[in-house]
Amino acid sequence: MSSTDTDSSIDNNVKSLAEQGLTLPLTYHTLKHYLPHRYPFLLVDRIIDCTPGESITGIKNVTINEEFFNGHFPDEPIMPGVLMVESMAQVSGVLGFISAGLTSEDGYLYLFAGVDKVRFKRRVIPGDQLTIRATSVMQKRGIYKFDCTVHVEDELAASAQIMIARQEQ
Repeated sequence: MSSTDTDSSIDNNVKSLAEQGLTLPLTYHTLKHYLPHRYPFLLVDRIIDCTPGESITGIKNVTINEEFFNGHFPDEPIMPGVLMVESMAQVSGVLGFISAGLTSEDGYLYLFAGVDKVRFKRRVIPGDQLTIRATSVMQKRGIYKFDCTVHVEDELAASAQIMIARQEQ
């Protein structure tokens, strides 16, 4: 892909997002229109990149103040792997909403429908910043499948294939 093609692709992404009234990064004030989650279960702090219908990148800052560190584990805090999987599902849900041109206020939810091929490669500890990526693999009749990764800096922390389902409320 040439730099002209890349620039055109970026321009199309910006235009597609702008048509929905969105500009990057998406922060809490925008994310709350897509995700019903709230503290302490909102596991994405912002969206830094999005190509509707294709891919999305989110950020989660991990701090010692996270509720789960009280019990997992007090003397050696480690983010539970299941919460990394949940963060991948949340980022995937945001992509599902944006790709469909919807928000939760339109009467829909994206529900976690399945997970396959989960792998954990490194511990996530307080002070780490997670970069969560989801790439669309399949979409059929309100069911979406994504290949997802979680990185800390350039190191893979977790990967999974996530399925979500759009449900009318």
